[in-house]
Amino acid sequence: MALNDYAESPLFSAEERTILEYADAITTTGRDVSDELFARVRALYDEDAIVELTEIIAWENASAKFNRALRIPSQKLWVRKAGGK
Repeated sequence: MALNDYAESPLFSAEERTILEYADAITTTGRDVSDELFARVRALYDEDAIVELTEIIAWENASAKFNRALRIPSQKLWVRKAGGK
């Protein structure tokens, strides 16, 4: 899947790769958003957009952890296309 290899995939722009890296840094336990990464994010977005982006990432993480802990199954709102693409 291209998303697993976003850092190297030509399918993503430099901006998209930066934001995916930011999401990974927020999401992955034991990782932090480095000053260098945050500077790259700030070069792309203003403060309001960064707050909104960070809130969306944090909300999705909290929602996923909440659902997993309570054994809430997927609501099937997203379905993988045939062939895994």
